[in-house]
Amino acid sequence: MTVNTLFRIAKVRPAGRQYVAGIFLLLFGIASWTFASQPLTGTPLDEGYRDMYNLRFSDAHLKFQQWMSAHPQDPMGPVSDAAASLFSEFERLKIIDVQLFANQSRFDSRSRLAPDENIRKSFEERLNQASNLADTALKQNPQDARALYVKTLVSGMRSDYALMIDKKDLAALNYSKEASAYSKQALAANPHMYDAYLASGVENYMLSLKFAPVRWLLNLTGASTSREEGIRLLKLTATQGHYLAPFARMMLAVAALRENRPQEARSILIDLKREFPLNSLYDRQLALIH
Repeated sequence: MTVNTLFRIAKVRPAGRQYVAGIFLLLFGIASWTFASQPLTGTPLDEGYRDMYNLRFSDAHLKFQQWMSAHPQDPMGPVSDAAASLFSEFERLKIIDVQLFANQSRFDSRSRLAPDENIRKSFEERLNQASNLADTALKQNPQDARALYVKTLVSGMRSDYALMIDKKDLAALNYSKEASAYSKQALAANPHMYDAYLASGVENYMLSLKFAPVRWLLNLTGASTSREEGIRLLKLTATQGHYLAPFARMMLAVAALRENRPQEARSILIDLKREFPLNSLYDRQLALIH
């Protein structure tokens, strides 16, 4: 039985609208957390992510391309360059909006957006390049955690693009499940690859918000729907992750707003603004929190 068939039987909308592989999460109990993730500094790859979170996308692309030139067999180079393209498109279209994700009715009624076709082309080319390099590495070593993590990112970003730009919910759900499966393989190879916990954490927690009959149907497809497990895994990314930790921290502000704790959201965004002072997104969100 396919996912599509199950959704038709249940007479519900696909879960994709509340489901992003990589990215959009809700958490409880954030006030006591400390964010001890490693700073993004030291290598061109790290510095590229720092530029990306500062919304300096041209600089990020340059750093990632430097990394690709120096490490042509490393799939992290092209997948990171794809991430810069995705984030730049999200910023151009004003998709990354804490208020949007904190308000379910606004999120559900969002419109399909008009993408920049040149960015889409570059994005897909880099994802394909990263996936091919990862496949090559996996042929040599099926337990290559870095390659499996890259496969996680490739599927996760395709899910994000399908969900947030193309508004193709079922495609986004399928890509998200793919990302979660790769993340589990990456973590089996290296349990300390904390960024990889994000995909399974999102799958568990976001789908745990569904009604019980829908969760039952989703479990038949192989999806994971445990709220407790989701929160446990998401905490690991937020507190011990590296490349994805800043984005996870921003999404914790969504959790605070969803739970009517605006001052917690404000505190998280102030900390992020301190770390990434050029990111005007944080200013825009802080101006809306009272």
